[in-house]
Amino acid sequence: MLIYALVEASSEDEALAAGQSAFDRLVGVSPHADGVFDYSVTFDEGDVTGAGQARWGERPAAAPVESDAGEEFLEAGWEATVEEFEQNLADVRESLPKLSDEAVMRDENLVRHACHKLGAYRGPSVVLYDEHGHGIRDRERLNLILDSNQERWIVPADVHY
Repeated sequence: MLIYALVEASSEDEALAAGQSAFDRLVGVSPHADGVFDYSVTFDEGDVTGAGQARWGERPAAAPVESDAGEEFLEAGWEATVEEFEQNLADVRESLPKLSDEAVMRDENLVRHACHKLGAYRGPSVVLYDEHGHGIRDRERLNLILDSNQERWIVPADVHY
């Protein structure tokens, strides 16, 4: 899947370094990091087969948020975030009224799994991240990051989980 890191940077190289640092935390490369993805591949890695550009095609390795590519990445990331949230919430709302407490404990209809994904801060149900590898799960937090006076870039990565 594609994920995106919103980072503070003044150049593409700086943005890539900050994005890679966030992705390293998400795959457990950094010390004391608990990986939620198996690997990440950024789009400056053109020699990788089966991931990144080989899977998703050529795209910018990083883009200022206010550029056309940056706006496209941000919109795609936010739309995926909202869709995942709405699907998980619908699964929980549909399943809970039909199940006994014991059935919920046994995770019938995968309701506990849907609750876990609904509450996740990192991993496959979260598409947007800050430069520290923390998930951006609500519009208020996204707006707070975007409204800061810092120059923001968005860095895409192909990840496997």
